[in-house]
Amino acid sequence: MSDPNQKLSFREKAGYSLSDASANFVFQMFIVFPTAFYVDTVGMSAALMGTMLLFVRFSDAFTDPIMGVIADRTKHRWGRFRPWLLWSAIPFGLMFWVAFTIPAGLSEEGRIWYAIVTYTVLMMAYTMNNVPYASLNGVMTSNSSERTSLSSYRFVAAMAAAFIVQGFTLPLVTKFGDGSNTDPKGWSFTVGIFAAISMIFFVITFFSVKERVQPPAGQKADLKQDFRDVLANRPWLAMFGMVLFVFITLAFRGNANYIFVTRYLEADAMRTFVEQMGLTATAAAMEAPGLGLRILDLFGMVVKPGADPSAVGFSVLNMTGSLVQILGVLSAKPLADRFGKKAVFMVGLFGAAVFQSMHFLVPTDGVWTVFVLTILVNLSYGPTIPLLWAMIADCADWSEWRNHRRSTGFVFAGMVFALKAGLGFGGAIAGWMLAYYGYSAATANDPDVLVGVRHMVSFMSGGLFFVGVLFMFRYPISKRVALQMSDELDQRRQAAAAST
Repeated sequence: MSDPNQKLSFREKAGYSLSDASANFVFQMFIVFPTAFYVDTVGMSAALMGTMLLFVRFSDAFTDPIMGVIADRTKHRWGRFRPWLLWSAIPFGLMFWVAFTIPAGLSEEGRIWYAIVTYTVLMMAYTMNNVPYASLNGVMTSNSSERTSLSSYRFVAAMAAAFIVQGFTLPLVTKFGDGSNTDPKGWSFTVGIFAAISMIFFVITFFSVKERVQPPAGQKADLKQDFRDVLANRPWLAMFGMVLFVFITLAFRGNANYIFVTRYLEADAMRTFVEQMGLTATAAAMEAPGLGLRILDLFGMVVKPGADPSAVGFSVLNMTGSLVQILGVLSAKPLADRFGKKAVFMVGLFGAAVFQSMHFLVPTDGVWTVFVLTILVNLSYGPTIPLLWAMIADCADWSEWRNHRRSTGFVFAGMVFALKAGLGFGGAIAGWMLAYYGYSAATANDPDVLVGVRHMVSFMSGGLFFVGVLFMFRYPISKRVALQMSDELDQRRQAAAAST
């Protein structure tokens, strides 16, 4: 019998982390680029885009808990959650590509309906994969410190995926789209690459991980009791509210930030910034490019004479944020071991709220100011990323500790729903606000629109982050409680094993 308190090997942690990179390809596309794809490329209005993003989230209120129930009750020689990684790999990758591949010849109305249907089915495939995957964090080990370490590995991989998606998507779309970032062909080719990588990573995770933590002996399946348990689970309720508002913020900010960087910041200032980064090339240099220039050009990361610098500049800022987040992720475990997960999470999220609000002070030529604020926001937010999922696993432990029942899949399904609901509400609010300010592909540079975007990316985004901080005041699992809970559960499991 496997030790549920077992420390995990590097191979298992690294293998587990790859699937979050896969999920993050989709996650980042819908945080950063929904406006770029659905409004500027497909031709939706901003309001319709927002409504679509929200409408699909209502279905998640049913599909996520159902998937959690199914996973909790799966009985297979591979485990309860692990088999779903293999079974969902192809549907996930296929629908990811299909959702960003607009068939030629469709009418304007046909393109919009195609986008709505494929987005809806993609989210179903995401649920089928991500609920079991997230639940694995709670059953690979019961060691609280190891869970934080596992989450750190997971989110280093996730941030690497964010680095790729945020950094290379627009340049690659422009490259494959023959110089245009609104050509559907560019989006199809780029996302096709991401989808293929995703499927491979899911298979690697499947072969790398093992489930060790089992429900208490004799526990019977009871859906009504699962609901009662989570609704009486104080840390779960606090985490649900916090996750909802944090992901509202991420989606809301992502939509606004794309316009803020590519439209609000002056093109001349962005060109100077990109030139100082060494990412411009003269016509003569392009005629006889060296190896480094050829590699940069392969990924579309060179601004050629007369080209718009905004795509490359946006990518550089996003890459910087992703790299800094990785530093934050790596600091999460030592900080949490010293101060506790709750304290580190609250301080980090508060810092992110403050620095995000400071974007209001950025002038139109302040590209370097945005660069510095990007570092500060992501350095603050980074440690919270792995801690979030480790804390959700602690919520599953809390239920077992208090109620002598464990429904790991159901606990994580609720959080996956909160995550996706946050993305839906955040995207919807952003779309509706952009429509209120008059945003469209044709009016994107209008002064009144840009004033609204400036408010969205600063005070509104920072305020939403701060609401997440308020929810964390209600989270009862301090460092002391986490250690007590882990020790007592370990004693129970050892006693149960000894009696069998």
